[in-house]
Amino acid sequence: MDYINIKRRHLASYRKDGYEPVLKSDDENFKTKEPIHIFSNSFISSIKLQKNLAKTRAFYNKHCNVIIPLFFTFLSFWSRFHLISLSDTVMWDEAHFGNFASRYLKREFYFDVHPPLGKMIVALAGLLAGYDGSFSFEPSSKYPENVNYTFMRLFLASFGAWMVPLAYYTARELHFSNQAIILITLMVLLDTAYVCISHFILLDSLLLFFTYTSVFCLAKFHNQRYKPFSTNWWIWLFMTGISIGCVSSVKWIGLFTTALVGLYTIEDLWNKLGDLDISKINYLKHWIARIICLIILPILIYMTCFAIHFSILTHTGPGDAQMSSLFQASLIGNSLSENPLELAYGSRLTLKNMGFGGGLLHSHIEQYPGGSEQQQVSCYHHNDINNDWMILKPRKEQIYNNNTEIEFVNNGDTIRLFHLNTGKNLHSHEIAAPITNVHFEVSAYGNETLGDDNDYWVIEVVGDTYTKTNRIRSLTTSMRLRHKVIGCYLRSANRALPEWGFRQIEVTCDKRNNIKDVHTHWNVERHWNEKLPPGNSANIKSNFLHNFWHLNVGMYTVNNALIPNPDKDDYISSLPIQWPILEVGLRMCDWADDKVKFFLLGNPIVWWSGTASLVLFVFLFFWYLVRQKRKYIEFSPAEWTHFLYIGKICVIGWLLHYVPFFIMGRVTYLHHYLPALYFSILTVGFIFDHFTVYCNLLTKKIIFSISYASIIIVFWYFKDVAYGINYPSSKLKGRKWLSTWDIVN
Repeated sequence: MDYINIKRRHLASYRKDGYEPVLKSDDENFKTKEPIHIFSNSFISSIKLQKNLAKTRAFYNKHCNVIIPLFFTFLSFWSRFHLISLSDTVMWDEAHFGNFASRYLKREFYFDVHPPLGKMIVALAGLLAGYDGSFSFEPSSKYPENVNYTFMRLFLASFGAWMVPLAYYTARELHFSNQAIILITLMVLLDTAYVCISHFILLDSLLLFFTYTSVFCLAKFHNQRYKPFSTNWWIWLFMTGISIGCVSSVKWIGLFTTALVGLYTIEDLWNKLGDLDISKINYLKHWIARIICLIILPILIYMTCFAIHFSILTHTGPGDAQMSSLFQASLIGNSLSENPLELAYGSRLTLKNMGFGGGLLHSHIEQYPGGSEQQQVSCYHHNDINNDWMILKPRKEQIYNNNTEIEFVNNGDTIRLFHLNTGKNLHSHEIAAPITNVHFEVSAYGNETLGDDNDYWVIEVVGDTYTKTNRIRSLTTSMRLRHKVIGCYLRSANRALPEWGFRQIEVTCDKRNNIKDVHTHWNVERHWNEKLPPGNSANIKSNFLHNFWHLNVGMYTVNNALIPNPDKDDYISSLPIQWPILEVGLRMCDWADDKVKFFLLGNPIVWWSGTASLVLFVFLFFWYLVRQKRKYIEFSPAEWTHFLYIGKICVIGWLLHYVPFFIMGRVTYLHHYLPALYFSILTVGFIFDHFTVYCNLLTKKIIFSISYASIIIVFWYFKDVAYGINYPSSKLKGRKWLSTWDIVN
């Protein structure tokens, strides 16, 4: 029976590897008296399989923290890249941001309400794609063959793809359970709004990416709190500063993320103030570290983006009029530097308001609907024939009648400004201005021969950039225009007129004599006079800090002017109250049956569960506060601190990214909610953990498995709205879960 001993030795070797094979009795195994090779085929192969599975399981358990995020990252890139070139037409706001990329590549100055970092990244995508900036990105136009729009979309979609692993690692840093981490990651991966918005040449994937990095870095820094001034502590504090600098440089909505970091920092420093174990020197070091990394560093990043912006856009372009006259004169291709140097009577000119965000003095044939009902006067930020005026003497005084004499305009002169296109005079009277009614109205009145003394203005020179002179110089001389009769000063202060005034900037006559009010300062921007020699551009210089501040104020002014138009039906705009409950979606293109259509709509399971979790968290917070007041002890101090920490990050983060839209007067759209959505998703993970903490493992797995399945199934059902609807929308009736979803024609 030597084969029995051999068998036992085989079994002993497998037991050493952790296996207990179950065998029949010797009589049953060997009654056939077959040779031993039977064991080496079926039995031994199954044992090897079990051994390999055990090794695989051990490898997975050891490296699951790498395998799982890698798997989700792969799925994320696939989901963001899938069918990305299905539509070959300019989609939604691709018309804006693609056009801005063209401006960078052609180095033409433009104006936009958003900071430049995101748009420079879009331009980089175009540069890497071999795009030369020649395409105009007209809405709904077809991309030409020389525009590799697929590469540009892929480049930007990669930022959206990185959101998924960032969500995974952020949830880990917040100490959620493995099941909750996967739930959060799956919700970010399979939200149809996130997938859809990442498919196009837009800023949103960049904004969301830097929002996610900011929260991740903040969570990493928080977990280093017991190791102050260590290498990792400094790294994550520094990275947090970089992230909030970048997110604020893409869109100003990123300032809400900065506010979250700021509130966290204030509370952290306040708590350290009460920690007597921290010396005064170390407490001062905490302040200095945060000032450097969370204030100075983000500001430097923000300003550096504008410095790069100015260094690239060195040629004249469509956004010139938003900037100061000196800045425009410094641009290549701009003729302002060729202006005749000194202003003379009979010259044609444009007047630029020198207040930050100021525009060009403008008039048009439309009249005020109230007040004097005379012709409107405003400030306009674009070059236009209606910005042109002629400077004349009062009617009783005459300039020289020959063709050679030139009479220059001097400080203290009384002048008349004649609007060339409509033939009327700049005029003011003691009638309240339409918006700033504590000031007087400014209008255009009369004609070359008809008028009165209310057409006259006195020049008061404030100063000159380069020299002291009694004469008025184009570009460099700042002056005020005082009304001859009333004594008020011509002023423009960035208040937008209603729709009847085309949202242009109100011009008034201010009764206050405040020489420091730059909104009453004006300069000659363009100057034409055939009798005068052209100027010299050698000394034209522009100050960066002045340009930086001027552009930012202009951005703020125009952004505030983007208010809903009551006279127009903006069918794609929505109200903030509609977003958390996903009451609306957003059509991103033409909805014709033969077009590829995209409908920005979130995964209902993700959005509704996020909103419900926020409400539930607030209820739990007050519930536990009441129970603590009644001396019920349900948390250890560490557990309660963690509960509050999650609330500060998730709930306050959501509030900061959501509530301000109720205060803003500007028009709002569904995609404005996408940063806030992330914080509601994080809250979902915490709520699931909170209510399953005492469940047995099987119950917990069932609950989370149902959640995973729900998200996956609903995503699959709605995937076409994100990847493109290339069939008639009438087939989407089953997906119209709410009557307010404008998904079917």
